[in-house]
Amino acid sequence: MNNAKVLAFAGSARRDSLNKKLSRVAAERAKQAGLDVSWIDLRDYPLPLYDGDLEAEHGIPDNARKLRALLDQHQGLIVVSPEYNSFITPLMKNTLDWISRRDGDVDGLASFRNKVALVMSASPGGFGGMRSLALIRQLLSHLGVTVLPEQLALPKAHEAFDDNGALKDEQLQNRLDGMVQRLAQVLRNWS
Repeated sequence: MNNAKVLAFAGSARRDSLNKKLSRVAAERAKQAGLDVSWIDLRDYPLPLYDGDLEAEHGIPDNARKLRALLDQHQGLIVVSPEYNSFITPLMKNTLDWISRRDGDVDGLASFRNKVALVMSASPGGFGGMRSLALIRQLLSHLGVTVLPEQLALPKAHEAFDDNGALKDEQLQNRLDGMVQRLAQVLRNWS
């Protein structure tokens, strides 16, 4: 697939989020690997907490439709999932819940099918958000996304970035480069 498009985002709304920093670095490295990358901040797409009664009364929120339209335009995903109490964030879960809802004749799950994803996490703790990776992998797979086996958990992330937001550790940078190159390779061969 030439000019494969990848949507990159983190499941954090915090302005100086370590996971947003990692998602930006991954997006930049993916661009250098030849992918057409769109980086978004979920903070720019606020959504109410999912509630079936709210959905029945008001339908799908406009921001969920906007996110679904973005998802439809991309073949790949870079999902950076923070860990809150050993789980994915409420923002990540709520966003995916809204996007995956049926909207009239539109099957919400159709937007996830035939997508390929990389998953990552960053944390100031010693596990690097590792526990959230299994959960985001499970959720994305359930929605129909093919999640590549390569993943990155970045421990002590508060020490990992330089003043320009780049990763300080060259080995880690090389690992990330290998991951995005693998994503590019899979997307080139994806049918």
